Amino acid sequence: MLLLSDGGLVKSKNFQDCRYVGDALNAVRIFSEKEADELVFLDIEATRRGASPDIEMIKAIASEAYMPFAYGGGVRTLQQAENILRNGAEKIVLNDAIFSIPHIVEEMTKEFGSQAVVACIDVKRIIFGKYAIFSYKDRTLRKPDLVTSISLCENLGCGEIIVQSVDHDGQRTGYDVPSIQRTRKATSLPLVALGGARSVEDFRAAFQAGADAVAAGSMFIFWGKYQAVLINYPTSQEIRSILHADMH
Repeated sequence: MLLLSDGGLVKSKNFQDCRYVGDALNAVRIFSEKEADELVFLDIEATRRGASPDIEMIKAIASEAYMPFAYGGGVRTLQQAENILRNGAEKIVLNDAIFSIPHIVEEMTKEFGSQAVVACIDVKRIIFGKYAIFSYKDRTLRKPDLVTSISLCENLGCGEIIVQSVDHDGQRTGYDVPSIQRTRKATSLPLVALGGARSVEDFRAAFQAGADAVAAGSMFIFWGKYQAVLINYPTSQEIRSILHADMH
């Protein structure tokens, strides 16, 4: 998961304190060389600013990426979604639009197919171990609870759900396993866990909790005790060893 802000690559902690970590296209080149499976780009300020998706950036990413990639941020119309897909992205990632303009999201899933529309919901633990949906745009908690929000994503036709933990974002303390478990019980859609990974060992815990796939940001951007910026990616052998162990 790569976060974009003002055209640069940034990394956050708990959805704040964003740190500039380099040129986005340079990161794409490195991830391509390391044979990453898939990249997801989120322009985290586009919706807050009311900005449209950066089509020139999407074109540039497509010219450098040798793997499928998804793009989200500022997507509010069918035309914008079409432009993103036409210029190289395989999927559109939606967050705020799911709650603010659900009818448009439903039109997108009908027009482009469920496989092209990914819901990304940001979950935050509240009292008594319950989970609420966090709005990055307004920095408030949304009214629909986790289960209701997941049902909304399903009803709108989204083909995949990314569940991102606000509390674990950038902390490198492992995934929020209970939120993955609760989401898994509420949906049969493909589920991607995000937020908190520190090593490939954390992948196993996410898979065992019910995730179909895992995503990470800091783990692939920072390296070592002092979190120096050094893009890295596990080898296919390391990934296979985790998946193989998880299946037994």
